[in-house]
Amino acid sequence: MTKRIRIGIIGANPDRGWAAQAHIPALKSLPDDFEITALSTSRRESAEAARTRFGVPLAFDNTQDLVNRADVDVVAITVKVPHHFELATAALRAGKAVYCEWPLGNGLQEAEQLAALAKQQGVLAVAGLQARAAPSVLYVRDLVRQGYVGEVLSTTLIGSGMGWGPTVEPYNAYLNDRKNGATMLSIALGHAADALCYCLGELRELSATMTMRRKSFTIAGTGESKPMHADDQVCVTGLLEGGAALSIHYRGGRSRGTNLLWEINGTEGDLQVTADGGQAQIFELTVRGGNGAQSSLEALPVPQQYRFSSLHGPATNVAQAYARFARDYREGTHLCPTFDDAVTRHRMLDAIEKAAASAQHQTPDTA
Repeated sequence: MTKRIRIGIIGANPDRGWAAQAHIPALKSLPDDFEITALSTSRRESAEAARTRFGVPLAFDNTQDLVNRADVDVVAITVKVPHHFELATAALRAGKAVYCEWPLGNGLQEAEQLAALAKQQGVLAVAGLQARAAPSVLYVRDLVRQGYVGEVLSTTLIGSGMGWGPTVEPYNAYLNDRKNGATMLSIALGHAADALCYCLGELRELSATMTMRRKSFTIAGTGESKPMHADDQVCVTGLLEGGAALSIHYRGGRSRGTNLLWEINGTEGDLQVTADGGQAQIFELTVRGGNGAQSSLEALPVPQQYRFSSLHGPATNVAQAYARFARDYREGTHLCPTFDDAVTRHRMLDAIEKAAASAQHQTPDTA
């Protein structure tokens, strides 16, 4: 039997948060591959509460004790974006493999420094761009490669950020300040665009418009009004490497109409991916398609071969990503997005911001 990979989770809040909602259920759904041996939070009380709730042997109230443990092979970082750089650096310097939530850094420079350190340390370091591991995305990627749509002519993506709307939960208010690096551009658009580029290739050139239409937002439960400091409308047009035209529009909040619509139009056919929310990494994606003599789209159920976990809900794609991570860790494959891949995505986001600020075409650096 293959030895299980031992994971330590930084940021395992016992009451809420992405670790409790996604990482822990995902890892527990893959018991042949992983065991959670340790976790840490910022306070001793919450660490102990999390250890009890999740049934994990070890709990710490500081990062260094966790990353130095000999019985931790991989460190998963599931805290807010402003802390990613410091924590990932500590894990990498301890020689651990790392799974860091997306965005990798608070901006391009932090991401580049982390990727360089991972390379220097010679360890596997992956970013939580789990939309590209979604069963529907893996299926669409293969359909495109198999020629279902022929030559890709264009692709269109419309999405709702879900956040960045009129109200926000208190613990997510930090998302509405661009200084924290966790914006609609980096999270909602970043995840969806990463899936798009995984299927169709990177952007060759782009133009962009970004604006902040809502000037304030309300804290849920208290009614307190706060000023908005993050763009809630992002529009991108450009060309992919293969020459296909691209159009993306993400808008804050939730629409009464379309909340995620991604179309791929080609010389021989069309594919359409839809969901109830614009966070492509979380919501179940539905695939429809038509080609050849077909005059309309039909449902294309995702074959079972693209599903690596029995989970449903927010943890599904994280489990999909961890299943691929296990292969990368053991076999040296490149199924998960590495820190280098995350830098490519950060460079695209940086190019979008520069294009919007300068009103000039940008050419993202994909090297």
